[in-house]
Amino acid sequence: MTSEQENWSLVIEPREKWWNLHLRELWNYRDLILIFVRRDIVAVYKQTILGPLWFFLAPIFTVVAYNFVFGSIAGMSTDGIPGPIFYLSGTTLWNYFSTCFTTTSNTFTSNAAIFGKVYFPRLIAPISTVLSTLFKFGVQLLMFFSLLGYYMLFEDTSIHLTYWVFAFPLLIIMMGGLALGVGIILSAMTTKYRDLQNFIGFGVTLLMYVSPVIYPVSAVPEGYKWFIKYNPISPIIEAFRLGFTGVGTVNAIDLVYSGVLIAAILLVGVIMFHKVERTFMDTV
Repeated sequence: MTSEQENWSLVIEPREKWWNLHLRELWNYRDLILIFVRRDIVAVYKQTILGPLWFFLAPIFTVVAYNFVFGSIAGMSTDGIPGPIFYLSGTTLWNYFSTCFTTTSNTFTSNAAIFGKVYFPRLIAPISTVLSTLFKFGVQLLMFFSLLGYYMLFEDTSIHLTYWVFAFPLLIIMMGGLALGVGIILSAMTTKYRDLQNFIGFGVTLLMYVSPVIYPVSAVPEGYKWFIKYNPISPIIEAFRLGFTGVGTVNAIDLVYSGVLIAAILLVGVIMFHKVERTFMDTV
């Protein structure tokens, strides 16, 4: 058979240009993304007694601990919002980010076996993680909405919805995009610098404390507000809190800044990821 008669369905060629990212392949492998998403969801609670109930228990225990330590003992402000609502509004989005970030940052090391046996766009693995984590996020979001409805109907509070609730889908996309971008950057770096894996858990904890998860931006001293302001996670959490509770410190400019920075991080991450995937088997 001559080369003119050959009709290959896929041709693998060396990527010489940094902008040649072959993102169209992700659409061609969309069925594989769905398979990975299903695998990730099932693997989380398979062979467990309580199953998806673990998604409820973890945030419940976390909120009770935060309410006791930071609310009752430390007396930290919640801007007039009941403690459980305030802490749950922060941890719901934060848990989605931290889970996506922690998992995607180990993409190459945790998938080395399958990456070395069969070809498919490697970016499918971290993308499927971001999508499958939406299931856990949805369960915790349902708990937040249930508690929010209880306080709005049966408790005398100032909680109310604002027009920022319409930005909710955008906030999820931004948080998922940030987790994906930062995660694949670290994933690309850990193939060569394994010490970074020891920093991931510690770094996530530090990042939470410099984000308005357990405290409002209004409680931050003026001398440190600039640091919180330039954290791209801050406008997302504050916009979510403002939309569903009526309390928050954010404006459209803050959200635009966060969106632009997230887009830049995601672009850098995709470029680094595709550069490393060609040679990572030599270092993993």
